Order: sequence, then C-alpha cells, then structure tokens
Amino acid sequence: MSSATQLLAMGNPLLDMQISTDQKMLDKYGLKANDAVLVNDAQKGIYAEVASMSPVYVAGGAAQNAARCAQYILPEHSTVYLGAVGDDDLANQLREANKKAGLKELYQVVKEFPTGACACLITGHHRSLCTQLGAAEKFSPSHLKTEAVVKAIQDAKFYYLGGFFLTHGIESAMELAQVSAQNQKVFTMNLSAPFIAEFFKDNVDQLLPYVDFLFGNESEAAAYAAAHSWDTKDLPTIAVRIAALPKKVETRPRVVIITQGAESTIVASTSPSAFGSCGGLKEVESGHVLIVPVSPLKHEEIVDTNGAGDAFAGGVLGGLVLQKPIDECIQIGHKLGQMCVGQVGPQLKWPKVNVV
Repeated sequence: MSSATQLLAMGNPLLDMQISTDQKMLDKYGLKANDAVLVNDAQKGIYAEVASMSPVYVAGGAAQNAARCAQYILPEHSTVYLGAVGDDDLANQLREANKKAGLKELYQVVKEFPTGACACLITGHHRSLCTQLGAAEKFSPSHLKTEAVVKAIQDAKFYYLGGFFLTHGIESAMELAQVSAQNQKVFTMNLSAPFIAEFFKDNVDQLLPYVDFLFGNESEAAAYAAAHSWDTKDLPTIAVRIAALPKKVETRPRVVIITQGAESTIVASTSPSAFGSCGGLKEVESGHVLIVPVSPLKHEEIVDTNGAGDAFAGGVLGGLVLQKPIDECIQIGHKLGQMCVGQVGPQLKWPKVNVV
C-alpha cells in the first residue's frame, strides 16, 4: 500500500489532565464512572483542582486518539486529523504527540480561545471525563475549504467522525458525510457518549444515513434506543435496528459495532455480505449478528481504561484500511484496546508491537 492518506478523522483536539481519585471527587462535581460530559458552571472548578494534584498530561480527544491508534498499524503518513486548537503550549503538546505517532494534523488555529482540555478522573478501573472544549468548538466549515484539507479529503478512502463533534460541528460533519456519499468513500462514526445519543439525537439521525460503520459502547447504544423509545434493551437487537435504518449508499450495508468493556463485542448488519466468510452468525430480527469474544486480562494488567474505546476504534479502522475481514478488524481493535488499558491514558506501547 502506498503511503498516501488513507484515513481522515475529525473531532475535538484536547489535552487530557489525568488523576487517580475516589468517589468523593466524582460526587463533588456530579460525575459518574464510565461517563463523559461537557463541563457545566458547577464543574468549572475541576480543572484548577486537578491541576493542583500533579496530573499526568496526555494528548487526547477521542477521534485524535483513534487516528493515532489506527496509524500505529498502518504505513507511514496514512492518517490525517482535523480539529481546532488555540495558539498555545497545549496545542504544541498535541502536535508533539501526533508527530511521535506519525499522525499528520491539519489544525485550524483559533487564536482567541485556548486549546480544549479534558479532566480525566480515574477511580479503580473506571474513568470519568469532563471536557472544556475551548477552541475545539470554534471549528469552522471554512477550514474544509483550505487547500491542504481539500487534498486530504480527496485522498482519504475512509472518514472517521467523533460523536463529540456533533455538539457544535453538525454543518462540517454533514459536509464531510455528503462528500463521502458522492465519492464512494467509507464514512464511519462513533457515538462517543450517552449524552450525544440523548441530547443531540437529531444531529446523530441527520448523519446516520451516511454512516457505513458505527461504533459505540453498551451505554451509548442503550441511550440511542431510549432516545428513540424503542421497546428493547437487548443490545444485539438494538445494533440490528440501527444497522437497518435508512442509508444513502444502499449498495454498502451499514455495520454497527458495540463494545461491552471486557465482555464480547457485538457486530451487526442487515446483510450477511458485510461479514464476508465469517461463520457463527446469529439471526436477530431483520439482520445478522456476530459475537466476538474479548480475551480476559489479569487484574494487574489494567492500569486505566481512559482511551481504550478510542484505541479499539483505531484498531478496527486500521484493519478496514488494510482490507482485513471484519472479524479480524475487531480482533485488532481488541488488541489495541487491551494494550491501551496497560498504559497511563490513551497511549500505546513504544517501540511498536506488531498486532496485525
């Protein structure tokens, strides 16, 4: 494979401020384990408090994490990332992390606002994220018209959108989705957090007809079903129903991928052709489901779970770019997700470990 751009990701670039803490701190700021929220007025003091606790600073932002993890298994210069940052040291830290990973970023620099930050509170094996978007939410559709970005969009065969981007960037997201449909690109998206499916469901539903691969975890899938008043909490059924929703490019059946932490991953589509030669498919309502087990980890192998879902998505995306069968893509995702939980924050092992 040539080293031309294969995957273009778009999302909110953030610097993670990570600490290990306890339930009391979650309660103080009205946070829940394994959740992600945008900061509200009552939570704004969290950044100063976390900064006073000697946090670990790690390059973050869900889609940026996924892009770095996809690049981990791809030829050099295969991935490009779009997002908005401030003109500050935080942005430079993100650039350094991307340079190490081989990810090319095409940032829009918004000088009037600081680079976004995410307070990551680790309690045991759980993480809670509280994000202040800063410059990230000032991303402008005009950035998609700049020369370097136009070329990256033309070159890439796969697009990946972080669901968090939908809190502010639906116009840019729709523009990328429409380019995807018009040019037979593969458009992928992550639900990212329950509140996206719950409070931004109209934006999600506006984009879904363009989505070829949808990622989410069990909480996000359940939130989507609840937001649409579906009469089931069964995850394979929810996955099939999302897969069966109307689609712009009907020749390519939608694939829905739902993770469940240490439990098996659910892969659903309405067409068996989406699974290639994979065996063991189960029929659920109008579709087909593949259950892919996750290898168990020992308790002591788990450092923290921040970024594990992003690493999984990046592994799957990398596998898709490499034209691997869907079950193999999921297994690559599992390997990178498990590698990530063995590190502090959304990072992988260096020197690189071969997982393909």
